[in-house]
Amino acid sequence: MAMKMLIDATHAEETRVVVVDGTKVEEFDFETANRRQIAGNIYLAKVTRVEPSLQAAFIDYGGNRHGFLAFAEIHPDYYQIPAADREALKAEERAHADAQEAEEERGRSRRSSRSERAERAEQDDETTSDGDEAQGQDASDKDDEIESVADEDVTEEVRAPRKPRARRYKIQEVVKVRQIMLVQVVKEERGNKGAALTTYLSLPGRYCVLMPNTARGGGISRKITNAADRKKLKDIAGELDVPKGAGLIIRTAGSERTRTEIRRDYEYLLRLWEQIRELTFRSIAPAPIYEEGDLIKRNIRDLYSKDIDEVLVEGERGYQAARDFMQMIMPTHTDSVKHYQDQMPLFARFQVESYLAGMFNPTVQLKSGGYIVIGITEALVAIDVNSGRATKEGSIEETALKTNLEAADEVARQLRLRDLAGLIVIDFIDMDERRNNAAVEKRIKDKLKSDRARIQIGRISGFGLMEMSRQRLRPGMLESTTQPCAHCHGTGLIRSDDSLALTILRAIEDEGTRKRSREVLVKAPIAVANFLMNGKREHVANIEARYGMSVRVEADPALVSPDYAIEKFKTATRVLPEPSKVPLGVNADLMASIDDEEDLDDIDQPIEALAEEPEAEAAPAPSDAGPEARGSEGDADADGEGRSRRRRRRRRRKSGDRSETEGQDMRSGDDQDDDEDEEGADDSTSETEAEDSPAPTRSGRSRRRGGRQDRDDRDDERQATEAAEPAMADA
Repeated sequence: MAMKMLIDATHAEETRVVVVDGTKVEEFDFETANRRQIAGNIYLAKVTRVEPSLQAAFIDYGGNRHGFLAFAEIHPDYYQIPAADREALKAEERAHADAQEAEEERGRSRRSSRSERAERAEQDDETTSDGDEAQGQDASDKDDEIESVADEDVTEEVRAPRKPRARRYKIQEVVKVRQIMLVQVVKEERGNKGAALTTYLSLPGRYCVLMPNTARGGGISRKITNAADRKKLKDIAGELDVPKGAGLIIRTAGSERTRTEIRRDYEYLLRLWEQIRELTFRSIAPAPIYEEGDLIKRNIRDLYSKDIDEVLVEGERGYQAARDFMQMIMPTHTDSVKHYQDQMPLFARFQVESYLAGMFNPTVQLKSGGYIVIGITEALVAIDVNSGRATKEGSIEETALKTNLEAADEVARQLRLRDLAGLIVIDFIDMDERRNNAAVEKRIKDKLKSDRARIQIGRISGFGLMEMSRQRLRPGMLESTTQPCAHCHGTGLIRSDDSLALTILRAIEDEGTRKRSREVLVKAPIAVANFLMNGKREHVANIEARYGMSVRVEADPALVSPDYAIEKFKTATRVLPEPSKVPLGVNADLMASIDDEEDLDDIDQPIEALAEEPEAEAAPAPSDAGPEARGSEGDADADGEGRSRRRRRRRRRKSGDRSETEGQDMRSGDDQDDDEDEEGADDSTSETEAEDSPAPTRSGRSRRRGGRQDRDDRDDERQATEAAEPAMADA
């Protein structure tokens, strides 16, 4: 079926261009008024900062952020060095360009012979057995090989990859602040990153690319591989009068054009460069010098081909722009531009509108029942292939092969339509047979050859993953038509009501422990506020009673989870009783009291040992003591041991009250002396009472000396009494 280019320019805020094959969308591009493309534009700019650590300069060209200009992208004409050194650098660049072009010619012939051998190897591989381990090992060794695909690689034609020159100079030596330069935007501003700039300018036309300050005399697009076509185009390029120091590349679109058409396009680019030079001399930096054109002009220049029968434009403004531009670059095709004026919208007639609306959905359905899921992250684009409802095949391997082949076609199309760029990882369904993996690889490479971006693609790894990188041609559809969600913060998920309610309760309790507020006001979403008042009412009441802090909960319909607000007040609107129970916390006094008790126990042990020594000496009683005395002695010992244990327990409980214990000890000693005088107990009874008397609690040697002196005095009294008894008996 014939292909058509559909242009929707009815709204000034957004312009859309679609290339359809029947009702199937093959190409899609759009532009919004607030996000116009600046890649390819030329500006007169000035240097604001030279960064030696990056070997780059930051340029003020009039954009939202300063542009980034690498040292390798600065032309030697801008070096502030002697003229002889500058000319030597230019000569080196020209020699390097010629050597590079000759190397490309030799490599092209080698690649053609290598591709023929690879095709024969693939055909042989399809006929070999699947269990050949040696061939399997060879395939795994080649998994790391990366192949460049895409026949319509516009960027490579416009801007050849340039290696950094030998580090003879440093950027801080040859570039100065406030220096004026003519720069071209290479990459758009994205996020916090400024635009990437270059001083090597390029002006793309329909069939040619003019590079005014690039040292290449002429060249042919590397995508033109036919030797006869390359020879013919080289002869045409040699006939053109290209200025010294400029370069010209004939694009892929000019491979089947005549000398007249190519010469006409080249003369248009040459006149355009003269106008740019004149405007540059009259301008003051920063200022825009050249804009590559709006969306309609760029797509007619890059997408229109002999396969497209007609260009239908909806909107008077767009129709005039498309017709004038077609008249300028391809006068013979002016009649193919037609003005669409039917009542039914253009995209609705060709069933394109519904398909474009589905591009915002990350899931894309396949005809066989499977589907692919596209996940865009900061680091890469992940594409997952799933079999879904595909159950028509006879085995798992056949189902996986059919789904993967269909997914390969759809992935290649989605990359173009959504302009997915950067690192892309495709997770195909695992297949056991190696030839099936090779078939999927071949299918996706064939489909990607029509892509205009520069693509590098690898093989399917042992994990079933295929890695590839794709160049960004324009701002992505999602970037230009969407904005971050104010509630989910870009995650696509929000917290549940119960989880947010628990978070609010923890925040209230934390504020209560700080004892800084007498009242808090919680504003939460309606569902969360209802959960707090109905499901967590007792918990809120416990917080109020525990901390003496009033808690008010209000439902705010403007809030959406996970947003909430807590307002704190020093005074409360309602009076609450003082906290009924102060919660226990970490108390250092508890640990200090434990340490004091341990120290007292260590002191009591040597005191008790010293008190037991004289008791052991006085233990052997006189031999004439009767059994009554010994019995009373045993009872006194038991009573003394019990009382000593009680005293130790009492000291542990009341370790700090030492003075009171000392007074009690003195009184108990006096009572015991009075009893001895009145009753006139015998030796054993006196010794027992002496043992039972409470041990003095004074610390130090003076207390122990006082105890021994009292016992010696009592012994002298007993000896005197015993000596006086026989005398009294004789009398």
